[in-house]
Amino acid sequence: MHIYDKFPTFVGKVNKFRIFIPKRIKIADMSPAVISITIVAYFIILFTISYIAGRKTDNEGFFVGNRKSAWYIVAFAMIGSTISGVTFVSVPGMVQASSFSYLQMVLGFIVGQIIIAFVLVPLFYRMNLVSIYEYLENRFGSSSYQTGAWFFFISKMLGAAVRLFLVCLTLQFLIFEPFHLPFLLNVILTVFIVWLYTFRGGVKSLIWTDVLKTFCLVVSVILCIYYIASSLHLNFSGLVSTISDSDFSKTFFFDDVNDKRYFFKQFLAGVFTVIAMNGLDQDMMQRNLSCKNFRDSQKNMITSGISQFFVILLFLMLGVLLYTFIAQQGIENPGKSDELFPMIATGNYFPDIVGILFIIGLIASAYSAAGSALTALTTSFTVDILHAQKKGDAALSKIRKHVHIGMAIVMGAVIFVFNLLNNTSVIDAIYTLASYTYGPILGLFAFGIFTKKQVYDKYIPLVAIASPILCYILQRNSEAWFNGYQISYELLIINALFTFLGLCLFIKRQDKETSYTTHTTKQEVK
Repeated sequence: MHIYDKFPTFVGKVNKFRIFIPKRIKIADMSPAVISITIVAYFIILFTISYIAGRKTDNEGFFVGNRKSAWYIVAFAMIGSTISGVTFVSVPGMVQASSFSYLQMVLGFIVGQIIIAFVLVPLFYRMNLVSIYEYLENRFGSSSYQTGAWFFFISKMLGAAVRLFLVCLTLQFLIFEPFHLPFLLNVILTVFIVWLYTFRGGVKSLIWTDVLKTFCLVVSVILCIYYIASSLHLNFSGLVSTISDSDFSKTFFFDDVNDKRYFFKQFLAGVFTVIAMNGLDQDMMQRNLSCKNFRDSQKNMITSGISQFFVILLFLMLGVLLYTFIAQQGIENPGKSDELFPMIATGNYFPDIVGILFIIGLIASAYSAAGSALTALTTSFTVDILHAQKKGDAALSKIRKHVHIGMAIVMGAVIFVFNLLNNTSVIDAIYTLASYTYGPILGLFAFGIFTKKQVYDKYIPLVAIASPILCYILQRNSEAWFNGYQISYELLIINALFTFLGLCLFIKRQDKETSYTTHTTKQEVK
C-alpha cells in the first residue's frame, strides 16, 4: 500500500496531510451523466466478477480463499492492493517536491517483501492461521492477542473510513450534487456497494476484483501517459529523454542526513513499513495466506513486490509529463500537488477518454481498498475479538455475516461523522493516530519471533500504549534535542524498538526447562 495511505508522517506532513477534495476540478467536458454511466459500467463488471468468484463460498473461502488461489493471480491482484485512491492522485504530484525519491522507499519495499516471504509466511502457514494475530495468543497470551487485534481494528476502521470518505466527496461533487442528492444517500449507497460485493465471497471475491482493479489502474496510467506524450509530440525516445533529463527525475539522495529524502532513511523505512503494513496487517496477509502453500505465497510476494516498483515508476513518470505539459501550455500550477492529475485529466485539455480513465482508476482503487478493509475487519473482529471460530461452522457463518453487516454500518457512520465535522484537521489527527499503531504490532511480532523469552502478558497492553506516547514526545522535540534532526521515516522503527525494549522489562524469570518454546518454531518447513 502506498505510504501516504497510512503514514503521512513519512512524507513530512503530519499536520498538513494533503487531502484531495476536488473543488477546483474542471469538468466542463464531463457531464454527470457520462460519469454516472462510466461508474455504473464499472460496477456491473465488478459485481459480475464478484458473483462468479464468490459462488458457494464457505467460511474458509471468506477468510482465506480456501487456500486454493493461484500465486500468479494473487501476485497480479496484490499490485492493485498496494494502491488506493489517495495513491492515485498523490504520486504524480509528489515529483515536484520529492522528485523520484519515493523509489528509494519502494526498493525497501522489495526487501521487506522478501523478509515477509521467508520469515513470516512459512510461520503463518505452519500455524495454519486464519487471523495472523492468533500468533500473539500462542506466543504470549490473550492480552497480547487482544492488543494486536484492537490496534489493527482501530487503525483499519479509521483509515478505511477516511479513504472512502474522500471517494464520497468526489462522487458528491461529480454526481450527487448535480442531481441534488444528499450526502447521506451517497454514503449509504457507497457503503452498501462495498458490502454487497464482499459479503458472499470475502477474500475469494477480493482477489479477483483486485485483478480488475490492477488492470484498470495500469491501463489508465499507461493511456494517460500516451495521450499526454502525444500532446507534447513525443515519441518513445523523446518520452524517455524528457523524463530522464528532468530535474524531477533525480532518484537517489545521499548528501544530507537531515533531509527527509535521504536514501537510508527512506530505504530502511520502506523495509520496516512493508513488514508492518503488509506482513503484520490482516488485510494484506489474507491474500497471501490464500495461496495453496507457503512456497506459492513466497512467489506471489516477490513477484508483486518487484512489479509494484514498475507501477509506481509509471505514476512518477506521469507526474513529470504533467508538469512538463502545464509548463508548455502556460497552465497555472494548482495550489496543491494532489490536484494536478485530477485537474488535467478531467479538464478540457484532452479527449474525454482521459477523464473517464481517471474516474475509473480512482473508483477502482478506492472501492477495492474499502472492500478489502471491510473483509479484513470482519475477519479480525469475528476471529480475534469474538472468537467465533470456536463455536462451530454453522455458528461461525451466522456470526460472520452479522459482523460483516455491523462493520459496514460502523464504517458508514464514521464517514457521515467526518462530513458533519467538516474539519480536515480531524482527518489529519486520525491518520496521524493510524501512523502510530503499527509500531507496537511490529515490536510484538519481532520480540516473539527473534527471542524465546516469555513476558508477563498482562503488561503488554501497557507497553503497546506507552511506546506511541514516547514516540510522539520524541518526534515533537527531536529538532530541539538533536541539533535540528527531524524524525520522519524512521518513526515506525523507533516505535517498534520502544515496544521491543518495553517487553524486555517484563520478561518472566524462569528456569530453562520452563522457558517458552512454541512447537511451531521447532518444526521445519516441509
